[in-house]
Amino acid sequence: MFTAGAENYLRQAREIQDEELQKFCVRIAAFLQQQDLGSETVDNLQRLYLIASATKYDKKLERKFLEHLQCVLCLPKASLQVQVLCTAILREVSPSELVTLSFDQIHDTKLLSLVSSILLAQGCNNNALTIGNRIAKMMESRLPEGQSLRHLLPVLSKLTNVFPASLSDDQTNLINKKLVDWLRYASIHQGIGQLSGGFFSSPRTKLPGPITEVDGAIATDFFTVLSIGHRYTEDQWLNMQAFSMLRKWLLCYGTDSTSTANSDDKSEVDGSVMSMVSATSTSSRLLPPKERLREKAFEYCQRLIDQSNRKAVKKSDADLQKACLIEAVSIMDIVCRQDCSYVYRALSFLKTVHVRICQDLTLAPALLPIAQFFLNHSEMAAVDAEAVYRHLFTRIPAELFYQPLLAFEFIHFCRNNARFFVQNIGLFRRSFPNLLKFLAWNSPGLVSDFVEFLPSLIGPDTVIEIFHSLLDLPCLAAALELQHRSRSAPASEKVLMESAVHPASSMEAFRHPHYGSLFQYLLRREARPGDTVDSKFHLLRQILGDMAGCPRVMQCIETVPVLLQLFFKVVAEFADGVLINQLVLVLLDRSSQLYSVPKFQTDVHRVMSSQLLSLCKLHPSVIVEQSKELLEFSGTVTNIQNKETFFTYVVWAIGEYLSVSYDKRCTVDQINKFFEVLEALLFEITQLRSSAGVPKCSPRLITVLMTTLTKLASRSQDLIPRVLLYLSKMRSCVQSSAMISMYGEEDSEEVLIRAAELMNLLKMPNVAQFVLSPSAEVNNVRYHRDANVSLPLAMRTVTQLLQKDSGFGPG
Repeated sequence: MFTAGAENYLRQAREIQDEELQKFCVRIAAFLQQQDLGSETVDNLQRLYLIASATKYDKKLERKFLEHLQCVLCLPKASLQVQVLCTAILREVSPSELVTLSFDQIHDTKLLSLVSSILLAQGCNNNALTIGNRIAKMMESRLPEGQSLRHLLPVLSKLTNVFPASLSDDQTNLINKKLVDWLRYASIHQGIGQLSGGFFSSPRTKLPGPITEVDGAIATDFFTVLSIGHRYTEDQWLNMQAFSMLRKWLLCYGTDSTSTANSDDKSEVDGSVMSMVSATSTSSRLLPPKERLREKAFEYCQRLIDQSNRKAVKKSDADLQKACLIEAVSIMDIVCRQDCSYVYRALSFLKTVHVRICQDLTLAPALLPIAQFFLNHSEMAAVDAEAVYRHLFTRIPAELFYQPLLAFEFIHFCRNNARFFVQNIGLFRRSFPNLLKFLAWNSPGLVSDFVEFLPSLIGPDTVIEIFHSLLDLPCLAAALELQHRSRSAPASEKVLMESAVHPASSMEAFRHPHYGSLFQYLLRREARPGDTVDSKFHLLRQILGDMAGCPRVMQCIETVPVLLQLFFKVVAEFADGVLINQLVLVLLDRSSQLYSVPKFQTDVHRVMSSQLLSLCKLHPSVIVEQSKELLEFSGTVTNIQNKETFFTYVVWAIGEYLSVSYDKRCTVDQINKFFEVLEALLFEITQLRSSAGVPKCSPRLITVLMTTLTKLASRSQDLIPRVLLYLSKMRSCVQSSAMISMYGEEDSEEVLIRAAELMNLLKMPNVAQFVLSPSAEVNNVRYHRDANVSLPLAMRTVTQLLQKDSGFGPG
């Protein structure tokens, strides 16, 4: 989030008009032309850079102005700050044919680095080749006094990332040798500093002191990024830069088809033997540059991991230890993927590291690259990594869900390796309650990744429990918030409440014995397939209502409908009749057991409604197979309240799929039972609407109920007289003052029109069956869109023939 001042600057930069921008550039050009490079020029260049970078749309700058920028960039008197600003602006407008820089006559490595970054931004392959050649030549030759390769390594790193083919084999071998020297053979003494000897003495040179470790001990091994000094020599700076680009370099240029082929030819029997004598038995100097770099990179990472075990004196050094540990394990993984002879050395080493990290939660981020290493190599080495995955999936999300960066990296790790986990690690899917904690706490930043990742968690054995968990995601966010607050609360507020005292808030409920088991289930670490949701769980949803205003809960409320849509899409790919029956029952049950936020309930009911129809379409027999539960649900008037949309879709599904054409087991007796229940319901909500116990419903539900009764009557024609009698009474009901005052004239008229259409259909039973219970052919979309085919024609014909004589037309 930006501050108000920063937001204001950004808004101004984005909204600046071209005319105003050109005037501003003319003003800056005047300073540049006079070579006035003071503070005012710097301020103006900073503002121009903000304007150029504030939006994704190109800001067009005049040719003359760009020429001034390029000229000032190469001025010997220009300060580094001015050069960097000119470079940043030129990179923002690149690629552009107006940028005509060349580094042919540039010998200063700082300026060469800046110009090269602009040429790379131009996106030209020829520029990349030229830059690669120039950097390689400068590495091969001796640089003049005062010049340093340190300024070129960032350009080299960018070059390998954008144009990896720009370096030849000879050039990569040269750079491999340089990287080996910088990584392994940097000085172990600090840089020399000039100190004054006093007023009456001449300046003297202080002898360089030894490099120390992060805990203050004098270093006895080679220099690394975790070696500490007051001043660093040139080769020590190069050592640190080389390590920072090492992973990217190995990924780009570390593979070797020859060594890979040789590795594949090794048998499993002698593989372990060869690994033990790999790099130690061969003279390091005789190895090819690429293999020698792997060896030195591996040794460097081992040294870093050893150094990370030391207790740092400064917090900043402790943070650096964690970062280096993660990077070192990742690089070791790359080396082992490129040369399997290192695997056994690394495995035994990392097992010890894993045990140490498991005892220190502050090092938890390092568990991800270690788990990735075991995932990549444990099968080849015949090592059981179950303990690694169990600790990762059970403890880390439960205890560190509140760390956003770890959450992002954890979900990214799971997403990248989901296929392996689904096929090989049963614990993975069972850990979904834990993984959902990351989403509940960090919802905005993780939604897109979770949408990609969620399908891998859904399987036949986890479907129902995941559905419950998604619906209760806002409750989970509320519970995590309470748990997090309770950890930092004073000891007096952590004492359990007396069971006889009723909790007045969610925070008190969190400490109440009666709610303990409910919170434990909500915060469980693994799935519990045998457990059912406690019948008292609705009490927890109610008391967590005071957390509805919490930002994390509100974010989850927005997220759940999206995830539910995805959930049902995935389930539809493998669901069978048994599973669909279970899901429909859960839908009926949970439609009245949701977190008590009206918007949340409305959005979830909307998703439930559409997905109920999708499930019925996949398995129409569900209406017959779950007839008892559907009868009970549809016959309860109170089910209309607060979930009318879902109730309407249930009634529609009954009318659509309770038919022998969808299930041969459908009997007349079942049709009659549903008819009686729905008829009584319709009578209750229309004839007894003034009763306090009868909820008001929309005209849409009334028309759906009438249509469903008509559909059922068309399949059991003994019911037709009852429907005709009821529909005939609807005229007086609909046109009554009470109905008009409740629904208005327009909606009442719509109900009346539908009643008239249904009556006309039932007077011709064969046509009614054709229209209301159509065959698969008639169900074709064409029958509903083309006015010249049978369905619209039948409807119009029936209306014209019967409406004149019925005396039941609208109006």
